[in-house]
Amino acid sequence: MGSVQSSVAASVSLSCVYFIYVQIYCSHKLLRSNVLNESLPSFVYLYIKYATKAVTRTTGRLHRATAGERDVAYTVLDCRLETPLLRRFCGAAGYGWDYPDTEYRDVPVCFPEILFRRLLLMVLTDEHFRLSPAGLTRVRQSLKTLQPVDELKKGPFVLQARVQEYRQVDAGVEVDVALSATSRTGCPVWESVLTLLSKKEPHKRFRSAPKNAHERRPDEPAPENVKEIEVRVPRATGLQRVWFFCDYSPHRLLSLPARLFGSRTQTAPALWMLSVCLAEIEKHKGVGVITAPVNVTAEFKDPLFVPSRVKIKFWERNRHQSSAQELDFYMQQHGSNTFHLVGLISR
Repeated sequence: MGSVQSSVAASVSLSCVYFIYVQIYCSHKLLRSNVLNESLPSFVYLYIKYATKAVTRTTGRLHRATAGERDVAYTVLDCRLETPLLRRFCGAAGYGWDYPDTEYRDVPVCFPEILFRRLLLMVLTDEHFRLSPAGLTRVRQSLKTLQPVDELKKGPFVLQARVQEYRQVDAGVEVDVALSATSRTGCPVWESVLTLLSKKEPHKRFRSAPKNAHERRPDEPAPENVKEIEVRVPRATGLQRVWFFCDYSPHRLLSLPARLFGSRTQTAPALWMLSVCLAEIEKHKGVGVITAPVNVTAEFKDPLFVPSRVKIKFWERNRHQSSAQELDFYMQQHGSNTFHLVGLISR
């Protein structure tokens, strides 16, 4: 009996040592550099850092910069696009699992953000990041493709994430995080800027909007020029299993017990909402609408609780008012004036 207990104790001790060395120490060593190769810190280590910063920092407050503070930026070299991940994204985000294999269709414009799921976590848990990572809400986003995203399938590419700017606003503090993907030839392929809001306590609705703010919408043309689509939003959008940080961050795991008892607090990821809008626009307007080079801007309004039904509307702007090709779109709660997303596609 004693020998069995000794063997178990030895196995547990070795497992603990292995866990600490691989998950903690090796990850800590990797983060001494801002330029990494294929080896990245483990999610376990990054979630520990996330929890530590979430406990020790107040949301909605811009913490003072430390002496000798460096820019918060990370670059990952020799990245490769994983086809299974791409197919899971397409299946969850409104394109269909076989979308990338369809002739004349580029990789979805929202997909590259999925590749940043660990890199973004590294940025938000960096010791020089001046906000609490807990409860960050996506309020705006811009996307730009300079070349077809398919360029990333042709060989190793480079990803970079960096903090651009902090801004004090009435609701708290906003931060712009720039993401970029560069092809093997050194040419920029895809760029995005995420604007995240750290809300003040107690939590209030961001934007001190008037009571009828939800009723405002982009100026719509005549109804015959507007395309309207109704989409059912399932309880599990599928994208949450693929993208699990900014919209599915560790703090949301704390709400799991409440959801098990029927609490309707689960929301659709902002990235899912944007991707579904672009997928529906492409299905009805053709792939040329989002073919590179293209710019997409989006502003995220009220959260979308699931399950639900939404309306997606889009239309081309009057070309007499602008020589550029522009298309407005928005996502609205079915049967109400609640807007979840308002966006613009332009060239």
